[in-house]
Amino acid sequence: MAWHGDTLVGFDLETTGTEPLEARIVTASIVEVDGGGHVTSRRDWLADPGIRIPEQASAIHGISNERAAAEGRPVREVADEIAKTLAAYWEDGVPVVAYNASFDLTLLAAELRRHGLPSLEERLGGTAIGPVVDPYTIDRAVDRYRRGKRTLEAVCGEYGVVLEAAHQAAADALAAVRVAVAIAERHPQVAALDPAELHERQIGWYRAWAENFQDFLRRKGDAEAVVDSTWPLRPAVAVAG
Repeated sequence: MAWHGDTLVGFDLETTGTEPLEARIVTASIVEVDGGGHVTSRRDWLADPGIRIPEQASAIHGISNERAAAEGRPVREVADEIAKTLAAYWEDGVPVVAYNASFDLTLLAAELRRHGLPSLEERLGGTAIGPVVDPYTIDRAVDRYRRGKRTLEAVCGEYGVVLEAAHQAAADALAAVRVAVAIAERHPQVAALDPAELHERQIGWYRAWAENFQDFLRRKGDAEAVVDSTWPLRPAVAVAG
């Protein structure tokens, strides 16, 4: 059976900011979807991130500082449970789908380092994480010249996927799975790849996009522009405490 007709797991974080090495987890969801597109399990987390949630972030995902402090669990516990859950799926060979995966997975990895927890790779016996399916990276590669935005909302519109509540982690995680399936149905060359092959292709697709974007920025006058080309997880570096 093709990967898009089998079990997939959607993953999404809502956070305190847009820089994955500095931002903290506020909410998270992992949604398991069977081959028929039905949700078979779902886990949700609300964390107390340990820092103030900027007003701009609260306006997007709706979680206030007061609610996070009153109802959220320590972010260390949340990050550990998310990592444990994802690693268990990978050990079973189940692809994890995340829209703009390099953001969510890099941020999770940074939280694990920040709190002295085992890394994602360590939880997999030292092997690389995966398979990961990133509809953002795939769509950008297979429909490179399409005009318009590549936000999850915009890409849902392009592929006819209903996004019930944008920037709610569970809704975004489920939408990411459905967009991934829709891309595979539209593009047979994507559907034909097995999960491991698709994972490897995305590494190359992301690198090519990053190099092209970096060249564009430099041509526009930012001679020092650097766009990280690693996917789905940026290299381990020191993180903000």
